[in-house]
Amino acid sequence: MSTVFPRWVNRLPFLMIFIGGGGLFGVVGFVWYYFSPWYTDVGYAPRQPVPYSHKLHAGTLGIDCRYCHTGVEVGQHATIPPTQTCMNCHTMIRPESPRLLPVRESFATGEPVEWLRVHKLPDYVRFSHQAHVQAGVGCVECHGRVDQMEVVRQTKPLSMGWCLDCHRAPEAALRPPEMVTVMDYVATAPDEGARLRAAGQIEPPTHCSACHY
Repeated sequence: MSTVFPRWVNRLPFLMIFIGGGGLFGVVGFVWYYFSPWYTDVGYAPRQPVPYSHKLHAGTLGIDCRYCHTGVEVGQHATIPPTQTCMNCHTMIRPESPRLLPVRESFATGEPVEWLRVHKLPDYVRFSHQAHVQAGVGCVECHGRVDQMEVVRQTKPLSMGWCLDCHRAPEAALRPPEMVTVMDYVATAPDEGARLRAAGQIEPPTHCSACHY
């Protein structure tokens, strides 16, 4: 008895399942990577109105982070330094440099320099620099080696999953609080983080209301 369709048609359902499943996994993988902060945010390095080099100031000159970011130990935000902080040095050091023209104009007019924010969390996220710094989380853990950056760039995804990984196991990020701004700090012992966590009774919260309004 003759058949209407050839035998190879019997394989079509399996081929459709295989191709459809592969396509679904491909779409999921594409979204998982290309829509994640690892791809969309990491590497962000906007051009600032003043070509300020952290590599020179924090690296070569060894200026402590807290000289400019004065709020990092006492408040939620690290704060951007006012123009007066820049002029404390640059009234005498390279005062006529054309690269510093926006700083001089800001100082003369009282209008702030319009710096572009690099590390930004969503408005519904509550993050306190004070809590992390006082617990002994080094600046480098979130911001990378800014002392080696001519142009500051984002090196971490700052995603919820990334934050939770640290909250669940903070030992690797801990150091003595007085060493938080030392970019090249090396732990004095393999179990230093665990000892600091135990001594400070550091138990970072993982419930939603800890970080979300």
